Amino acid sequence: MNQDQDNELRKTQKPVLVIAGPTASGKTATALLLCQRLNGEIVSADSMQIYRGMDIGTAKATRQEQNLIEHHLLDIREPGEHYSVAQYKKDATMAIQDIFLRGRQPVLCGGTGQYLSAMIEGISFFPQPPDYSLRARLVERSERLGIEQVLAELAAVDPESAAKLAPGDRKRIIRALEVYYQTGMTISQQNQLSKQKGPDFSFRIFGLSHDREILYERINQRVGQMIDAGLIDEVRQLLAMGLDPASTCLQAIGYKEVLPYLVGEKSLEVVADNIRRASRRYAKRQMTWLKKIIGIHWLNNHSPEENTNIILNNI
Repeated sequence: MNQDQDNELRKTQKPVLVIAGPTASGKTATALLLCQRLNGEIVSADSMQIYRGMDIGTAKATRQEQNLIEHHLLDIREPGEHYSVAQYKKDATMAIQDIFLRGRQPVLCGGTGQYLSAMIEGISFFPQPPDYSLRARLVERSERLGIEQVLAELAAVDPESAAKLAPGDRKRIIRALEVYYQTGMTISQQNQLSKQKGPDFSFRIFGLSHDREILYERINQRVGQMIDAGLIDEVRQLLAMGLDPASTCLQAIGYKEVLPYLVGEKSLEVVADNIRRASRRYAKRQMTWLKKIIGIHWLNNHSPEENTNIILNNI
């Protein structure tokens, strides 16, 4: 299929509906109702829900909800397995194509910015495998000289990427330098090239939100529900699998905060407060990213039922 044919197909195809929003904004409940009304299926855009055994802390759709509506890209990796944004884009694209071929409505639902960007912006990824030897040298340098010095090194070759990063973004700083030293191209340059093709589908994007006080109260309630539902035992089970506490999975919000409790360093009350605080900060970062999306239709302070009715009247 040539580019003109591909563009023509995109024009005639129904749009993929996107339900985005910060944590605890009601995305899953809205997507479930919407799929019931539209004969739809949900494609997850959550970087932690891909892992088996991470159900409570990620607010993954329950087994009953998954039986009610078909979900895609949940439980597709074991905790600790690597899964890249490039692989996500490939898997999500295949899932959406399959849903369309069966005459159903795909609904992309989640709050992981990199996953949503990959789909909505149509980012193509360069097949650049990691250079673990180079990465180890960069890590050693950051430990010896300090991450601030390594960030300054990145700023000298890729000021655009460096300006978006802080010393706390250690992994991303090292990866950006790794890519530059491997390819001679900056991540910024690669990102520009990667967006030239455009998205594989048309999208109708809806952002769910609430006034700050309401959203923060929803987050507080959710954290309490997670702990009551067995979050502590879920983290114990992940550790029992032999996962390194420093692994990506156990550094996720809702998981890393539990680790000090399991070794007797913090009380459950302090752990709950820390999860609430981290979740609120994450919600703020999500909102900052979502506000940059062109064409997003915001739904503020609505119930899932109200969201569904508004969306149905705007597609």
